[in-house]
Order: sequence, then structure tokens, then C-alpha cells
Amino acid sequence: MTPLTLTTLHDLKTLSVDSIIDVRAPSEFAEDHIPGALNMPVLTDAQRAEVGTIYVQDSPFNARKIGGALVAQNTAQHLQGPLAQHEGSWQPLVYCWRGGQRSGAFATILDQVGWRVHLLKGGYRSYRRLVVQLLYEQTLPHRIRLIDGGTGTAKTRLLDHLREAGGQVLDLEDLANHRGSLFGGTAGPQPGQKMFESRLAEGLCALDPSHITWVEAESSKIGERLVPPALWALMQTAPRLRLQAPVAARARFLTRAYSDLTTDAVRLGEQINQLRPYHPADVVEGWHQQATDGAWEALAAGLITAHYDPRYAKSAARSDVPVTPLSLDDLEDETLAATARRLISETPQA
Repeated sequence: MTPLTLTTLHDLKTLSVDSIIDVRAPSEFAEDHIPGALNMPVLTDAQRAEVGTIYVQDSPFNARKIGGALVAQNTAQHLQGPLAQHEGSWQPLVYCWRGGQRSGAFATILDQVGWRVHLLKGGYRSYRRLVVQLLYEQTLPHRIRLIDGGTGTAKTRLLDHLREAGGQVLDLEDLANHRGSLFGGTAGPQPGQKMFESRLAEGLCALDPSHITWVEAESSKIGERLVPPALWALMQTAPRLRLQAPVAARARFLTRAYSDLTTDAVRLGEQINQLRPYHPADVVEGWHQQATDGAWEALAAGLITAHYDPRYAKSAARSDVPVTPLSLDDLEDETLAATARRLISETPQA
């Protein structure tokens, strides 16, 4: 077995391995893992709890004896299942929580099979330490420009077109699996905070810091996920491009962008109800009626003018960073694509 040490997160891009295998329990893997890793647990969550109980209430020896048998059984299942396809030249990188018994036992068996096994020194904790250093302790070297604007100004869609036009983009809402507003939930749950940070760290490491990176202006919280301080500090001082468009154009865009809500009456009703603390009862009931009637553009326009724009205006007034306004007559894809191409051509990249 060959020990491997990560010194920076960039090392993950140059690893001479074919697969990364996380042998921790499924719940540990679900909370966070190295990007691209495969989960092949040597102990299930229930088995891990059982062995831990035996260790505390009976004896460490009996816990290791029972745990060793379970690890051998589970490893055999992996060898007969997903690992059966690999030839002798296959090289895996194996890790557990801290590079201890679980990964060591699994790696030893794979090594005896004849594969060239790499064992991550320090396990997941060594990787997590590097993520924390990047996002909490260091100053990011990236040059970012924020796409700002009120709700419904197609900020995220413009990011898509900037990427298609060759721009460098960091899409925080995609990484957080949330569209960043009260109505912004998407299909599937948000990743946990640690997983969000792993996705973010991976995204940042893939960028060229000398080039402009386009990022959508967000609050410090995207759904339930917090933007880590290193990136938040960068966003606080970054120059902003502020999108502006007529309310009618924004309402039409929101109707398209949030089409999933128009087909889920229960979910939409629940989200409208969350506005009750902020607006008179008759206003909220009016929005419910528009939803019942399928008057989507009228509903979107009302939410923009009565709820979102006043709050955005207060937030914008508190910022003193440079702002460049960009007014668009409509927010159709053709207009956004042409705008993205123009922005790329007019923005020095290095």
C-alpha cells in the first residue's frame, strides 16, 4: 500500500488513481465526501453503532473481533459486486474518517488481491481541513464580478449564457440546489453545509484566478446554506453589474423560470402563506386567488412590486461598491445571449 498526503485541494486534480473509495458509513458519506468518491462502506450505520456500543459497554477486544468479521463480510460483497469488473492494473485511493482501521483493513485486502492501493493519510479529516483553510482561513485570489438585480431580472439565466459564451462562472445557486429566494426551493433537498462547501471548494479550484469569474449576487444565506466567509468577503467588495428590466418582462421571465411552482398548487400555497407576517391578509388572499386562477404573470408582478423590490432597494442602499447598471427591454434568451457575448467581449479577462 502507498500512503498519499494531500497538501492542497489542487492535488485532487492530479492524483494518479483510477477511483476514490470512501469506506465510511452511508450517513457519513451523505454528510460530505471528497468529490467523485464512491461509497463502499465496510460498516453500515447500524453495524457501526453496534460495534461502538460493544466497545463502550463490553470490551474493545470484542468490538474489534466483531467489527473485523463485519468488515470482512462487507468487503467480500464489494469484491464480488462493484469491484469484480476491475483488472489488475486498477489503482484505487481509499479513505475513511481519519485514515485508521476501516480504510486500513479494506486497503489491506485490496492490496492482497494485487491492486496497487493508495491510502489517504489522515483520511477525510485531512481533506476537510484543506476545505476549511480555503473557505474560512485564507484570502481567495479570484477576481469576481457580481451579476446583481432584483428578483426576476434573469441573473441566473444570464450566468448560463455567460458560460456558453466562454466566460468563467461560479453558480452558487446550483451548488446549493436553491434559487435563493422564498420561492427558490428546487427538486430534491439542499446539500448539507459541509457538502455545499466541498462543492464550492471544487468549483473554486477549477477556476483560473487571473481571469474574471462571474457570480450571481446573493445574500449570505442561500436557502439554508451559508456562504463561507472567504468567498463572502470577496463578494462584499466585488464590482457589480446591476440588471434592470420592466416589471412586465420580469413577471414573464419568472413565470417561465418557476414553472415547477405553477404545477404544484399545495407547495405554492404554502410558500405564499410564508408572506403573511409581512403583508396584510387581503393582499396575501389576493395572491392566493391569482394562483387559483392561474394568473401567473399578475401574481409574479404583484410579488415583485409589493414584496421583493422594496426589500431589494433597502439592501442595495446599504452597499457602497461600484455598480454598473444594465437595462434590458426584455429577458428573452436571444437578448440574454447577445448581452452575454457583449459582456465577454467588453470585459478584460486578465
